Amino acid sequence: MDISIVIPLKDEAESLPELCAWIERVMTEHAFTYEVMLVDDGSTDDSWQVITAIRAANPNIKGIRFQRNYGKSAALNEAFSAIAGDVVITMDADLQDSPDEIPELFRMVSEDGYDIVSGWKKKRYDNVLTKNLPSKLYNAVTRKLSGIDLHDFNCGLKAYRLKVVRSIEVYGEMHRYMPVLAKWAGFRRIGEKVVEHRARKYGSSKFGIERFVNGFLDLGTIMFIGKFGKRPMQFFGLWGTFFFFMGFLISAFLIVNKVIDSEYALTNKPAFYLALVTMVIGTQLFLAGFIAELVSRSAPERNAYAIEDRLGC
Repeated sequence: MDISIVIPLKDEAESLPELCAWIERVMTEHAFTYEVMLVDDGSTDDSWQVITAIRAANPNIKGIRFQRNYGKSAALNEAFSAIAGDVVITMDADLQDSPDEIPELFRMVSEDGYDIVSGWKKKRYDNVLTKNLPSKLYNAVTRKLSGIDLHDFNCGLKAYRLKVVRSIEVYGEMHRYMPVLAKWAGFRRIGEKVVEHRARKYGSSKFGIERFVNGFLDLGTIMFIGKFGKRPMQFFGLWGTFFFFMGFLISAFLIVNKVIDSEYALTNKPAFYLALVTMVIGTQLFLAGFIAELVSRSAPERNAYAIEDRLGC
């Protein structure tokens, strides 16, 4: 199979027939073998009934239905385990992503050798204050911290080699950081393509301003896990040593003063309490590091890694 198209959705009954017909037309024009995986993430409208009807007319359409809303990351992760196309295309169901972009995305992965091609909605039709400006800030911070030169990390229109989506796990709100997850898994051929951003035709956006706060928190999580996930003691131990050593130096200073001057009011000094606090913090960080190491060593994926190729085995 050439292409698997993954479309997470929630309450998009109006747009689904038009979107699936558009995809079918593009696939037929380019003679692609394909499947479309529609993941109903707890819709409260008739989305699942519409998917069932479309499936009856087109066997290339497949569906997964969640019992309740679990989020876009869960929808993508579940779909990635069920698809089989050589190239995986993800897109939104609201018709703001154009299926006409699919052939070029497919070519960039299959012929140019990219592991991931991320869409860049250079011209957007979103609200400037609530979406465009926060998005630019978010992308700039992510670009700086991750070292990946992309303009639009959160664009739903992306193309992947099948091996990429099978090598990473998407959870929480980590769908925003698929290129970062892939980079930490060893996939470094990451490209970008300017894509059309269409004005929303049906319904309203399912995302609020809180997603940007959550996005930065998730970025901190993913950067920490990517760097220290397999060796947490290197982080906790470093800072534990720093705080404990600072507390020890302050304590030594106070003790020396007390030895020199027996009238020295040790417990009346703010430095005494500062020393106690920093030594306790240092000890707690060490304990956190030991516990994290035990968890890491016990995790079933502690030796998880991606193999590029095999010869003779």
